[in-house]
Amino acid sequence: MSCFVSGFPFRVFKSMKRRKNAAWFIYMFFAVASVWSCNHATGQVPSLESSDWPRFLGVNYDGAVNTGGESILWSKEPAFQWQVSLGDGYGIASVSEGRVYQSDSVGGTRYSAGQERLRCLDLQTGKLIWDAAYPIQYQDLYGYEAGPRSSPLIVQGKVITYGVAGNLICRDAATGAKLWGVDVNQKYGVVQNFFGVGAAPMVVDDLVVVMAGGSPAEDQELPPGQLDRVASNGSAVVAFDLKSGQERWRVGEDLASYSSPRLMQIGQRKVILVFARNGLLAVDAASGRQLWRFDHRASILESVNAMMPLVSEDKVLISECYQVGSVLLSVTDSSAKVVWQDDRRSREKAMRSHWSTPVRLGDYLYGCSGRNAPDSDFRCVRFSTGEVQWVDPRRTRSSVTRWGNHLIVMEERGRLEVIKANNAKMEIVAEYDLSVSNGERPSLQFPCWSAPVIVGDRMLVRGDQKLLCLRWSAE
Repeated sequence: MSCFVSGFPFRVFKSMKRRKNAAWFIYMFFAVASVWSCNHATGQVPSLESSDWPRFLGVNYDGAVNTGGESILWSKEPAFQWQVSLGDGYGIASVSEGRVYQSDSVGGTRYSAGQERLRCLDLQTGKLIWDAAYPIQYQDLYGYEAGPRSSPLIVQGKVITYGVAGNLICRDAATGAKLWGVDVNQKYGVVQNFFGVGAAPMVVDDLVVVMAGGSPAEDQELPPGQLDRVASNGSAVVAFDLKSGQERWRVGEDLASYSSPRLMQIGQRKVILVFARNGLLAVDAASGRQLWRFDHRASILESVNAMMPLVSEDKVLISECYQVGSVLLSVTDSSAKVVWQDDRRSREKAMRSHWSTPVRLGDYLYGCSGRNAPDSDFRCVRFSTGEVQWVDPRRTRSSVTRWGNHLIVMEERGRLEVIKANNAKMEIVAEYDLSVSNGERPSLQFPCWSAPVIVGDRMLVRGDQKLLCLRWSAE
């Protein structure tokens, strides 16, 4: 119904002004209404492709699509559409204007990637439109895959990737032609984080913003993995010109984390929130001036910050899974004050977000809490107070996407659950084991660490070495 309401009245109003014919208006109204009814009668889900999924966690940085899931037949497993084999990496695709953009690494070993690759695919068929690649050198300190961890960003006819070794590349989204590139790690002296670069890029106005986290030249000689001895050189956050790739500003005394920067509006000011290694930075987008910071990290060396800050009006929630848990902040453009905060001395925390970001509906958060299985669960937490509403007793890690008032939960070993967003209890609507082939649909293999991507009636899910496109049915 939303597609009908958004465009039809304006077109009809213009025509009525020209024709001044009430009978024609009535005829057209019932004709369009008839078409809309027929679409629903045949089980066709109204197209929502105009919403797209152009960056990590979607249009609003919140892992949510607010409409379109109301008529889905949840009891029926989504139909298999196509699959694409992947090389190394963990990030899932982004989608814009019917095209899927997926990064991976190929031609190397488990410990040293040969080329980082970006492919553009047709959303309907999965057929290749174009691909582009460039050589990289990367060795993971812990033996994880030597491929990109983040999602591409599609904006203003361009697609921007930020690879595991710090290569920031801007391409023409239609053709794949390279427009500009910056080796961020080399330019800013970035000492390799535990698992390489994990943050996605963002664009605000004519700026491409990334978390860099560079260090002085002398720190390049330190042994790998000793980030407690690494200093910052004032490049926690760097902004580049969208057209040229030239630096516009840099700011912040901190190293990089695996969280991705996001935008927040405070009054008339556009503010970039960056959950860096040691805490949350708020940066004025126009000037690059740091407005404030809030320290938030566990004291142990191996702790990391990874979730994207979650925003609701003037409130910001950040969370980590090692020692300190979560904090809800009330922010202005000059300060951040604690609304509630997990007690560092207590083992019980409201939410301990690891690599997945919770989603919000109303005053409630839904998401995975905990570091590793069996120290993990899925839970509901009241956003405004931090009160835990319920906890799923099964001990497993997962990521989540919200579709209207339903939660699409991907467990890391391939089980997909549809959960009704209910703050009173965990209400499982349907579940499908995607780790086992159903004859038509191929299986997904561990690790399934990316939250599902929803565009229209289609869903993208990925596991190790494979991206699947599935299609939901309507009632």
